[in-house]
Amino acid sequence: MNTNDEPLGYAANIKPLFRELDRNSMLDHFDLWNYDDVVSNQDGILGHLVSGEMPCDGPWPESNVALLRRWIDKGSRP
Repeated sequence: MNTNDEPLGYAANIKPLFRELDRNSMLDHFDLWNYDDVVSNQDGILGHLVSGEMPCDGPWPESNVALLRRWIDKGSRP
C-alpha cells in the first residue's frame, strides 16, 4: 500500500489497477497498459471512473480512484 508521502509510479501503482478485461475493452481507443496512452487520456479515464461509466462491469473502489487522482496530481510519473 502506498502512503500519501511516497512517490507514485505508473508501472508500480497504476498499471496493476487495470485488469486484462479493462485493457481489452479499450484497445480500440488506447492501451491501458501503455504509459504514454494512459497519460494522454488520463483526464478522460479519471472522469469515466469517477462517474462509474468505467469499467463496464462495476465501479472502482474509491481508494483506487483516489490513487489514480493522486498519481495525476503528482505529475503522472512512469
